[in-house]
Amino acid sequence: MKTAIVILNWNGRKLISEFLPSIVKYSYSIADIYVADNASNDDSVVFIQENFPEVSIISNPSNGGYAKGYNDALKHIKADIYCLINSDVEVTENWLSPILDVFSKESNTAIIQPKILDYKDKSKFEYAGAGGGFIDFFGYPYCRGRVFNHLETDRGQFDDTAQIFWASGACFFVRSEVYHELHGFDEKYFAHQEEIDLCWRTQNLGYDITYVGASTVYHVGGATLQESNPQKTYLNFRNSLLNIVKNIPPRYFLIVVLSRLLLDGVAGIKFIVELRPIHTWSILKAHVSFYSKLFSYLKLRRTIKKDHSYFRHFSVVWKYFVLRRRTFSSLK
Repeated sequence: MKTAIVILNWNGRKLISEFLPSIVKYSYSIADIYVADNASNDDSVVFIQENFPEVSIISNPSNGGYAKGYNDALKHIKADIYCLINSDVEVTENWLSPILDVFSKESNTAIIQPKILDYKDKSKFEYAGAGGGFIDFFGYPYCRGRVFNHLETDRGQFDDTAQIFWASGACFFVRSEVYHELHGFDEKYFAHQEEIDLCWRTQNLGYDITYVGASTVYHVGGATLQESNPQKTYLNFRNSLLNIVKNIPPRYFLIVVLSRLLLDGVAGIKFIVELRPIHTWSILKAHVSFYSKLFSYLKLRRTIKKDHSYFRHFSVVWKYFVLRRRTFSSLK
């Protein structure tokens, strides 16, 4: 299988200089390496050309965010497997082989995520993906190794290969034919949770999403938008609602959408109590944007399997905030 590693860059000179070397060192003999540049105005492209001649540059005409950035770039890359990896990820020796082995043996697996640990504390799982993602009945994402903001220590509990619901966009392997069949990421998302939407749509076509714990990478996280950034709050709340409208099976649709609108209101009140009203304002803006897109997104509900059970736990919010269950295993 021909594999292409594609790193999205926007003004990431510092990150590229720090993390690209590990990707080149442990991948160049196995995969083609590309940097997809989102119209950067720093010297990152020149730096790559001068220091990494083995890396190909794809210049996107504008900064369309994660979703459009990859959609634009992947039109120009011919490969069987795409590896979409953040510019703040350090890879490890032999990280590709276990993943490509699963792709070669499991023809129904369309998307794979490796184990993602925290670059700043390599004993811990990292927020964006950890040991593979799921969502609860109300569409809230969580991971094996990370429930809301609680990160577990890696003790080998997720060294397995397992089916998951979503794979992290921080390090996201996908069969090119499936990616293009689904027309890639939804560009209206700009960034955040577009990978959950793509994974959901992939499963609506009958494919599997797999986690491969034999492959490990380390992610800085928050290098583009910090967790405290209100823009991140806006994108996460809006895009989560869009995921639900596009993908929730018909029998759950009304109760889930109405419940989420109510729960988002509770989250807004919580931010006010915590003296972070700017995040409440971000939720309000997210809802305004969501309502403006609602009818167009209702038309996208065409590939839903009516019998699809998408959730593993009914309410992670209840278990985490009320029952105080912090680890993935304690959710059972």
